[in-house]
Amino acid sequence: MSTPPLAGAGMPPGAFSGTQAQAAREVNTASLCRIGQETVQDIVFRTMEIFQLLRNMQLPNGVTYHTATYQDRLGKLQEHLRQLSILFRKLRLVYDKCNENCAGLDPVPIEQLIPYVEEDGSKHDDRGAASQLRFATEERREIMEVNKKLKLKNQQLKQIMDQLRNLIWDINAMLAMRN
Repeated sequence: MSTPPLAGAGMPPGAFSGTQAQAAREVNTASLCRIGQETVQDIVFRTMEIFQLLRNMQLPNGVTYHTATYQDRLGKLQEHLRQLSILFRKLRLVYDKCNENCAGLDPVPIEQLIPYVEEDGSKHDDRGAASQLRFATEERREIMEVNKKLKLKNQQLKQIMDQLRNLIWDINAMLAMRN
């Protein structure tokens, strides 16, 4: 690990702090987006804490409760709301800075951002699509035929099961009559 150079080690006293300030001013858009994401996560966390505090607070339904506890919870709630307000202001600043950085960029259609391989022959694509369509329709027709055959077989099996059920019913009735 390297340590930052000390003032007086071959550099004037204000040189290092000046480069840090310049680096802080030259924040790129990706860093701003990361900062914005972290800010949104902080906002969500603070909001969850606020809801937790509100859930634990008792409603003013006439029941007396300790004033110190109430004041403590109210103070925590106000502090969270103040921090939430600060986080929203920070998010607004990050948003404005990102828009400012991206203002000079030309909008690029999304289709141009997706790389794809272009084939040389367009006839080949048409033939390929036609053969795929033909294959799909044949496959669909075969599936429909198989479904018809399955329905017919299911009907036949149902008739056989009904006949067997009636036969067993008759046999049981005869056995019951014999006893």
